[in-house]
Amino acid sequence: MSEYPAGPAAPSLVCAFAVTRTAPDGTGLAAATGHEEGGPLRVLRAGGLCLVVQDVPAALFDEGALAERLNRPDDLERCARAHHRGVEAAAARGPVVPLPMATLYRGDRSAEQAVAGREAALDALLDRLGDRTEWAVKVHAVEGPAEPAAGSGAPRVRGAGGRDYLSRASARRRDRRDGHARAQAEAEAVDAELSRYAVAATRHRPQSERLTGRRSPQVLNAAYLVENAESAAFTRALSRLTADGRFTAVEIGASGPWIPYSFARWDEDPARAPRVVGA
Repeated sequence: MSEYPAGPAAPSLVCAFAVTRTAPDGTGLAAATGHEEGGPLRVLRAGGLCLVVQDVPAALFDEGALAERLNRPDDLERCARAHHRGVEAAAARGPVVPLPMATLYRGDRSAEQAVAGREAALDALLDRLGDRTEWAVKVHAVEGPAEPAAGSGAPRVRGAGGRDYLSRASARRRDRRDGHARAQAEAEAVDAELSRYAVAATRHRPQSERLTGRRSPQVLNAAYLVENAESAAFTRALSRLTADGRFTAVEIGASGPWIPYSFARWDEDPARAPRVVGA
């Protein structure tokens, strides 16, 4: 959870939001807020890079306390929103590499050393992310009819009635399988078309029905890195796909443009890195 383990004895920790080459304007930075429990946002310099940080109380942000807070949905949402505000402040004057939420250091020097030690990789990422934004696309299978309540359709007699019930149940299962297969195939077609307008794409784990609030499964949870000059073409492609009468098994939802969080991972396993479209 933290880059450098922090103990409860430390009065404060340094929470890092994002790396950039150009420091945000002082007035704009002063007007921005990060975590409400922390101090003002400020800038550290590490080589040719800038790091937007905030001092936060160790009593609330050390390893144990923060883990407990992030297990509470309301606190998790507050922390995520605060982190995004810090990243947005860092992005005011140029591309940024957003750091993972709850990136914590014991002090300024530790934070500066961590960035300086990865300067080459961060520089390369800033080059890659410049003049590009992220679009999020979620594709859900179309909701089918509700399943009959357990026991509600069960036959009361043996014989033909029982066989008919089993036949209907088997047909429902077959329809569900076929519907899911169609939804998967259509989601793949959506991904292939949108990837034509992106320089890179990545897939996240589909969200559960508990998180989405829908009865139908999410069959695609993807992010696309799009050149700013191609944003209009990308959104037109989205509109065409949404209106396309051939896609009857899925519903397509999209949001953006966003700061490219999904493509700012400089230290992940290369085998799991976002794919470069056309590579």
